[in-house]
Amino acid sequence: MTVKATPTPGKSLITAKDHTLVMIDFQSQMAFATKSISAELLRNNAALVANAAAGFNVSTILTTVAVDSFSGPMFSEITDAFPGQPLLDRTSMNTWEDAAVIDEVNRIGKERIIFAGLWTSVCIVGPVASAIDQGFDVYFIADACGDISQEAHERAVERMIQLGAKPMTSLQYLLELQRDWARTETYDMTTGIAKKWGGAYGLGITYAKTMFGASEAH
Repeated sequence: MTVKATPTPGKSLITAKDHTLVMIDFQSQMAFATKSISAELLRNNAALVANAAAGFNVSTILTTVAVDSFSGPMFSEITDAFPGQPLLDRTSMNTWEDAAVIDEVNRIGKERIIFAGLWTSVCIVGPVASAIDQGFDVYFIADACGDISQEAHERAVERMIQLGAKPMTSLQYLLELQRDWARTETYDMTTGIAKKWGGAYGLGITYAKTMFGASEAH
């Protein structure tokens, strides 16, 4: 059998319309004890993911735990990207055991789900394992998750991969949604998000555009 290549994307690559993003428990009380990633980088990566999802009109669920009584508000970098969107507050550590969240998952109706949040070993492993058991195609954004230690984060990541979840990073999420610089309708938005939250890559975009008027589309 001869294999023939075609200029088409692989089915595992994400698009803006093929998944639901679930951002879980990005709250101050959870962040205080998060040591596997700095609070500054965590907030930056969460902002990158949230703004990418909002900009590409990705179906997004924002959920918190004990927002008024214990854990505090969700990061403003996330809520600012989704003005007016309700936060689904829970008592359960496992988001997938909350009826309101599951009602929203079913209302949206996407079989591919991408998770990010705090902590990796509790708030992310629980819904990832549960969603996989129920037949969903599951991804998680590893550098937009954090835990009480590097060990806790890494073991959680290994466990989710063993279960069949697919890891990705925050910048990868943004660039995979764009995927072709010739898509001019989202070009300025994508490079704008990258310049603001894309770290050294964003700095490079700023330099190239300022010094040479360069564009990835040319």
